[in-house]
Amino acid sequence: ALFDRVFEYLDQPVDIEEGTRTLERASGNVAFDRVWFRYDDAAWTLQEVSFTVPPGTKTALVGETGSGKTTCAYLVARLYDATQGTVSIDGVDVRDLTFGSLAATVGVVSQETYLFHASVRENLRFAKPEATDEEIEDAARAAQIHELVATLPEGYDTVVGERGYRFSGGEKQRIAIARTILRNPPVLVLDEATSALDT
Repeated sequence: ALFDRVFEYLDQPVDIEEGTRTLERASGNVAFDRVWFRYDDAAWTLQEVSFTVPPGTKTALVGETGSGKTTCAYLVARLYDATQGTVSIDGVDVRDLTFGSLAATVGVVSQETYLFHASVRENLRFAKPEATDEEIEDAARAAQIHELVATLPEGYDTVVGERGYRFSGGEKQRIAIARTILRNPPVLVLDEATSALDT
């Protein structure tokens, strides 16, 4: 029964078509140009949204639940396509980019963190398979999780456990942040990624 469900998902048609362009040395200039979006036939989530996030800057989207903050994050990563308007990075419509180029350019850390049943080191290395141990520890320090991992009986070789049950919600979020920092994408999207962390 489980495999029937797995294959049912694998057989689903892909709604998003891959583009052909790549970004070499992306600077990370993100622009929304008159973007409209809605989920299926529901009311509009975004209407005529335009803003620019220049490279090297931080932009915070603040609003009520359901106001479209997460939707904006997902449109940059192209988890959805804009219904109308354009979302671009360095002047290139995200719909024109290859999935590989988009994944290398945009890193997303969401409120829901996913850890694999593997060691802490392997969970971090998923983001950058060729990363050295030093790079992994530097990313963990940046996310302020290194000190905790260092105190574990097997350190970075400690197995996380299914869905990360060995760690609290905040600790899992720090590991997810470290994983994205390790990849060091030009565009970093944090979607309430610190909701379980103290100030």
